[in-house]
Formats: sequence, structure tokens, C-alpha cells
Amino acid sequence: MKISQIEVIRLAIPFASDREAPVPAAETAWNAASPALKQMETLLVRVTTDQGEQGWGEGFGHLCNPVTAGALEALVIPLFLGKAVPESREALLLLMTEAEQALHAFGRSGPVRYALSAIDIALWDLLGQRLKKPLWQLLGAQRQEVELYASLVSYNNQPDEVARQVQRAWQAGFQMLKLHETDYAAIAAARAALPEEATLLVDVNCPWSVDEAGHRARQLAELKLGWLEEPVWPPDDIAGLAQVRRAGTPIAAGENASGEWGFEPFYGAQAVDILQPSVTKVGGITASLRVFERAKQHGIKVVPHCFYYGAGLLATAHLVATLPADIRLEVPFIRFTPLLYPQLEFAPTMRLPPVPGLGFQPDAEVLQRHTLSHITLSMGANHV
Repeated sequence: MKISQIEVIRLAIPFASDREAPVPAAETAWNAASPALKQMETLLVRVTTDQGEQGWGEGFGHLCNPVTAGALEALVIPLFLGKAVPESREALLLLMTEAEQALHAFGRSGPVRYALSAIDIALWDLLGQRLKKPLWQLLGAQRQEVELYASLVSYNNQPDEVARQVQRAWQAGFQMLKLHETDYAAIAAARAALPEEATLLVDVNCPWSVDEAGHRARQLAELKLGWLEEPVWPPDDIAGLAQVRRAGTPIAAGENASGEWGFEPFYGAQAVDILQPSVTKVGGITASLRVFERAKQHGIKVVPHCFYYGAGLLATAHLVATLPADIRLEVPFIRFTPLLYPQLEFAPTMRLPPVPGLGFQPDAEVLQRHTLSHITLSMGANHV
């Protein structure tokens, strides 16, 4: 069985977040939690074999999708067309390693790595189908259900609005919530609005110097956050993160690590309490599993990053099922209109699909209606 065709599908699906009208469209929304966004983009790949089987993947991300799509079309897909579809974990690992080595000159992070992540997820989907096992079973998980935590969009540091939104998420049944706010007043308002048993997390998206981040972490320590995520710029300043961690607030990072090897400096540095590999960035399921194993060897907790909604979200859910039961799946606290697939109707618990492979079954009409671009490359002919 060979890979005969690979498609690259860019989607943009509208969503509702129960917040004020977005800022003017002229503002570029580089961050997916930005109030400027009215819809969220994703990039899907569909790998088809010469026997008609199909596997789905997703690559990061958001406004970078056109560049990731270009990397897939020009560099990554040609490496995989005509190759034998892996029929074991060992064969999949070998195929992905060969691709990584062939493309190493283009960086261990960025669009080429995101493209490889998408292909890797799709190949795991095909492997599960071939072995007639749901991905969570293939990965050795013992649980089919995972708990979720609500990752809120940004509310522009407005304390009253932030308080209202976290109460809304709590009332929906989410016991762990993550903010994308940076001001102490907004974060404190959220903490005050929640019962003591709620776990509050904060992701600030790499805005501060080490000194500023240390000051903020000391200020936030009294709020007893579950973690403060990516407080320093640049995000891979490991020594800086270690310094901030000593201020007393747990630190999470790793979403922006340069592939799986970008995690190596974290393991012995005592820089973070939580590592956050992102399956659509780090190199797919293959690389995520290796990060899990290395983190376990060093006694570091892993909670995967997941602020997306395609096949990568389901891949992350399957991966979370392999981790300890207290690890929850991150999901954007928004309502997609329409739903690309049923699991996007988020509740505090998600039951993983029982079907072989990933179980990603997108609605064909939603795909067609919300596609921005669709590229098909095959062994015989390519078209857009």
C-alpha cells in the first residue's frame, strides 16, 4: 500500500465567544485568542492511499497557514508521495526520521516542522485503521474519556468582563480555566469570581523581560495560579524561565520549542513545572511521544498545548488519554458555527471515538463551505 495523494485544505470557521464586538478589522490578529478574530483558521491534510484509505492530520497554524501550506506543497508532500504506508510504529518512526533528516536545513521549527507534524498525524490515523485500533488504544491508553479545561479568548484585560466569562465557564462545568490576560487586576478579578476549588491558569504569550516577568510572578503568587504560561521573551530563554520560576508561581512553557530537540534544555534546568508540547508544531504524535518519555524520565509534568480545532485536537485528546488521569485536554472556550465534527461541541468530558484510527470525520458540507484553499498533489498530477 502506497501514498498516492495528499491534499492540503485551509479552513476558516466562524465562532462565537460571548464578548464585545471585535476591534476594527484593520488590526492584524496574530494571536488566536485576539478580540480581532471573528473566525478561526486551521490547516488540514488528507493522505490517501492507492487502496482508497484516508488519514487526516493538522499542521499549525492560524495566520501562518499559507506558509505551512507552501511548505507542504513545495517540500514535504513530494517526499511522501509514492512511499509505502507504514504498517508498524517502527516503520512510521523510520519514515518520519528520514523526512526530518532530508529537511533539516530548513529548521527544526516553523512551517516545515508544522507540515511534518500534519503528515505524521495522518500516518498515525492510517496506522490505527490498518491495525483496526482506535488511536488511544494503539498508544497504550487505558481510558477512553478525558476531562477538558476551558481556554478562554482574550477580553482586553477588562476585570468585570473577565470575571463574567470565568463564571460562565465554571457554570458550564469546567473546573480548570485558562485566561489570556496580562494585567493583575483582570487576573485577580477572575480569581475572586471563582470558587476556591477552581483551578485558574494564565497564558500571557511571551510578553515580558525576565525582570518584568519575575515581578509579575511574585505579584501573582498570592492568587495561587495553577501555572503562569510563557511569561518571557524570547520563549526559549531557559535560564530566564528558571529565574522567574523562583518567584513562587508555577511556570509552564514549551509550546514554542524548536521541535522535540528544543525540549532538551528544559529537562535538567529546573526552569518549568509543566511542559507543553503542541502536536501540530513539535513533529506530530511521534515527536510528542518522545517528549512525554523524556519528561517522565526527568519527573516533569506534561500538559499538551491545544488551541486549535482540527484533526490535531483529536490527536491531542488521544495523547492526553495516555497521560495520568489528572491531565486535561485544552479546548478553546468558544462555539464554532457550524461544527466541523461532533466532538467540537465541548463539554467538561470528551469520549474518544471508538473507531479505528483518529476518528476524525469532518462534515463534508462544512468543509466545502468554509474552505479558503484546497491543494491536491498526487503521483500522477497536481492541481489547486
